[in-house]
Order: sequence, then structure tokens, then C-alpha cells
Amino acid sequence: MKNGITGMRRASAVVVTAGAVLAAGAFAAPAQAATLKAPAITAKGGFVMNNGTGKTLFTKTADTRRSTGSTTKIMTARVVLGQKNLDLDSKVTIQKAYSDYIVDNNWASSARLIVGDKVTVRQLLYGLMLPSGCDAAYALADKFGTGSTRAARVKSFIGKMNATAKSLGLKNTHFDSFDGIGRGANYSTPRDLTKLAGNAMKYSTFRSVVKTKSTKQKVTTKSGGYRYMEWTNTNTLLGSYRGAIGVKTGSGPESKYCLVFAATRGGKTVIGTVLASSSLANRTADAKKLLDYGFKK
Repeated sequence: MKNGITGMRRASAVVVTAGAVLAAGAFAAPAQAATLKAPAITAKGGFVMNNGTGKTLFTKTADTRRSTGSTTKIMTARVVLGQKNLDLDSKVTIQKAYSDYIVDNNWASSARLIVGDKVTVRQLLYGLMLPSGCDAAYALADKFGTGSTRAARVKSFIGKMNATAKSLGLKNTHFDSFDGIGRGANYSTPRDLTKLAGNAMKYSTFRSVVKTKSTKQKVTTKSGGYRYMEWTNTNTLLGSYRGAIGVKTGSGPESKYCLVFAATRGGKTVIGTVLASSSLANRTADAKKLLDYGFKK
């Protein structure tokens, strides 16, 4: 009997040891996942979230206000798309003031709109978001602002941008321009811009526009004929990062290099922002690092 009891004790010890090993293994996987190291980025500010759940995945001075450059145009598009009874096929006649604005502002990027052409609102959104046309932004502000003068309409439109920011709970965001060429009071944060982009992505037209690498649009000329406008997206993530679906680049003397980005893989959409990166190459590298990290979280 003594030998039998000893054998039973040994067997029990083996079972307990095996159970301990299994338990240790069960706890090892989460511990390994928790050691996933956040990437270092050159941008002064960054934020990443899961667009489906809203869960924060990465932060770096995410609530520090900074100049936003042309990422401002996300709000320009959002205000347009939020208009009641919006007709995307309604036409806007291109005014000389829009082209003069490009000439007068050294940092103004252009969709190369031609005075007298009749361009649809939908086409203006492509001109706004792909080549980052400040002339397209001006045309949209003039079209969707209210007032008896162009200046009044533009002021009204910028007011709508700020009202929309407030309605979305963007507490660290303010606009003083329709395109990001501000007067010292045009700012946001990585967190706010990411939330704005996530909201804008709820509009199918916005999603279609910002994922487009290039487009060729037929517009009506002043004489009643037509011409083709060709625009290429400044967002180089499209086509170079698997699953990339947008969103918007930005640059300027104050903002440096900015990018609001998004990608979808396996049904998961990761969306984020980097502000004040040191170069075009670095902002793209920063975004890729953060997307990779976001998909692993």
C-alpha cells in the first residue's frame, strides 16, 4: 500500500506541474502582447484609433494645438457634405477671384481651375482633396456660404466650419480659413483631426474621393464645350501601403508636414494623424509605422 500511495502522490505531482505549465502558458500570451512597443515618430504630434470602436491605440502630444495646413480641407469637405438637400451635380462657375487667390498666396496649392469653366460640386471635392486645390476650396466656400458679397459668404462658410467642429466635440480646433492658409488662428490637434476624419468617412462621397489615386474629370467650358481636368492625389500612402483608403495631406511654413491617414485590413479600420513631421518622407514613414502598430494592437 505504501508503494501505491507514493505512486499516487507522484501522479498528482505530475498533474499539478502540467496544470501549472498550462496556466503559465495561458498568461504568457497576453504578457507578450502587452510588450508591443510603441513606435518612435519624427512628427511632434500623433494620434491613432480604431475607427470602428473609437479605441485609442497611440498618442504623442495628441491634444497639443498645432497649425494644420491643408488637412483643414477635411472640414471644408465635411461642411459641404453636411448641407441639406445637397446636389453634388450642381455646377459652379469658376471666378477670377479663385485663381487670383492662388497667385497671391505662395503656399496655395492649385487644382488649376480655369476661369469661366462650369465645374460640379462633386468635381470640386476631387479638386479639393486630391491636388489639395485652394482654388477649389475657395469655390466651395463661396458656393455654400451665405451673404450678398463673396467676403460675407466666405466668412459665413468658415463660421460653419467652426460650428461643425463644436458640434463634433472638437474642443481644441478652430478655423480662420477655408483651406489652411490661416491668419494665426487656424489650429487643431492629432486627436481632433482624427475624430473629424472618422466622422467625414461616414459619407460615401468622402470615402470615394479620398481613396482615389487619380482622376480625369470632364468639365464644361465657358463657350459651352468641354475639357478634361486631371488630378493626382498627394497622399502617397495610396498604392504604397496595403489597405490604405485615405485621407489628406498638409504642409506649410507653420504646420510643417502633416498627414491624416486611414487603412482597412481584415475588417479593421485604423485611422490617425501626424502633425509637424520634418519632411514629406518622414510623415509617410511615421504614418506607416503607426498603421502597422495600430493593426497589431
